Amino acid sequence: MSKKTILGLSMRYVSNKQTTSLSIFFIILILTLIIAFSNGSFDFSFLSLLKGETNSLENTIFFEIRIPRVILACLVGTSLAISGACLQGLFRNPLADPGLIGVSAGAALGASIIIVFGSTIFSKFILSTFLLPLAACFGSGVVIFLLFLLTKGFGYQGITYMLLVGIAINAIASVGIGILTFISTESELRGLTFWTMGSFGGITWPLLIPAILIIITSLIFLMPMLRDLDILQLGESEASSLGVDVQRLKYRIIFTSAATVGASVALSGMIGFVGLVVPHLVRLIAGVNHSYVIIGSALIGSSLMVFADLLARTLIQPAELPVGLITSAIGSPFFLWLIFRINKV
Repeated sequence: MSKKTILGLSMRYVSNKQTTSLSIFFIILILTLIIAFSNGSFDFSFLSLLKGETNSLENTIFFEIRIPRVILACLVGTSLAISGACLQGLFRNPLADPGLIGVSAGAALGASIIIVFGSTIFSKFILSTFLLPLAACFGSGVVIFLLFLLTKGFGYQGITYMLLVGIAINAIASVGIGILTFISTESELRGLTFWTMGSFGGITWPLLIPAILIIITSLIFLMPMLRDLDILQLGESEASSLGVDVQRLKYRIIFTSAATVGASVALSGMIGFVGLVVPHLVRLIAGVNHSYVIIGSALIGSSLMVFADLLARTLIQPAELPVGLITSAIGSPFFLWLIFRINKV
């Protein structure tokens, strides 16, 4: 058998494995969505919902509370996982995460300011319903502006310098959140603590629809960059010699990831480990080709987030756990395993 034939069979095997993996990921997502739609404080029969055999109270709960909540969990999981996969590819760093460049911390600081001071300063603001997500998006935007300014257009001293700036921004934001926590009242502290741990409760269609548009538009914008991300793994100089505009690629991925993460954090709060864990899990199963990694990350990220939210709202009914606690409990053991695996390589 010739080398060309062996290579062709090998490539076909890899392609079939990736296609099979994505199909399994999709089935897992569908099953997770069905379970999440059917279970909660009120349990529904999914067949009864499809047949319309539910009363008005059940319809209200399902269409006005549960559907927006599950859709938001699905979108947030997708956006965090895809942003993590893209940033890991851009930085060529397996520990890269949407929170690493400070975007999540900036959004959290903006939202924390509103939680503590919003009721007194902005009580008559015409868009008071949207004040918290607007403040979170503004906070993430400020971080991106500072990152752009301090790294001189994301080009100064390379990617390592950008990561260090992101770490510094994270530290500054943490100080701000700590001060706000210290001066907050009991009720403000409760809201601040719960929001910084992540939650999908209280989401409504007017808040959800803008987030859907921002996140989906950003994800579509990311898709044409996947081939360039694969080439970038050879190194910046090699990628440039092969025709990749590395600087433009940095702009697009960082701004788009910031938009998706900012919109997600604005509505769900701080949720960790999804952007770090999911892309690695997909690479272990489906390979390193970014076309498969991105699609697989979207499917597994949304499944994981919907499942985490299901656990958060059903484990200790009628109370509710923060989603961030669930994702941290799932992701932290994997993170430790990843560190040990990297040290052995």
